[in-house]
Order: sequence, then C-alpha cells, then structure tokens
Amino acid sequence: MSKTNASLLSRWSRMSLGLLGALLIATSAHASPKVLKKVPPEFPASAVKKGIKTGSVKAQISIGGDGKVTEVNIVESTPAKVFDKAVIEALMEWRFEGNGAKQSHELKLVFNSED
Repeated sequence: MSKTNASLLSRWSRMSLGLLGALLIATSAHASPKVLKKVPPEFPASAVKKGIKTGSVKAQISIGGDGKVTEVNIVESTPAKVFDKAVIEALMEWRFEGNGAKQSHELKLVFNSED
C-alpha cells in the first residue's frame, strides 16, 4: 500500500470513529420527560427547628408508561436525610406526559428558607 493510500485510510478511520462517537452520544442523550403536574415539596418543620435554611436532594424517579411516578430513590442529599421525606412525598404526586414506556429520570431539588 502506498503512503498516500495509507494516509487516506488512516484519516478516513479517524473520521469514522469520530462520527461513531458523536452518534453514540446523540443516541444516549434523551430529552427529559414533559412535566404535566409539579407538586412543590414542603420545607420540613424539623429543618426550621434545627435552624437549617438550605439544602438539596438529588433523586432518581421511575415513571410508568402512563406518566405516573412509580418510585423515588434518593441519590444524594445535603444535609443528609433532612429533606428526603418531603421530596419523596412531593415527587410521588408529580405527573409526566405518558409515552407508553417506562422511563427513569434524575433531578435535583433545592431548598431555601426565606426566613
């Protein structure tokens, strides 16, 4: 094989791998499900009593084909466990546009007390 042909083959291989990588990224990134009903979590009275004014909770939700939340798992929370119950109760009331397929989605809720 000549140097020119080898160079063209090498360049074509790099372009193909780059395109393949872009396609994999594009297909793995999916749009967030459309929210039809949001229920805000209540700021827990126990947090107020403890003087906690801010926090956040990252949760993984499972959504049924009909758009109802079927499960909520807490992935991370700061401060630990203070806002978890409020987030689970609120997210179980959320509704999404159903697409006939089960989905999962991760989201982060942030708490700020205005007192």
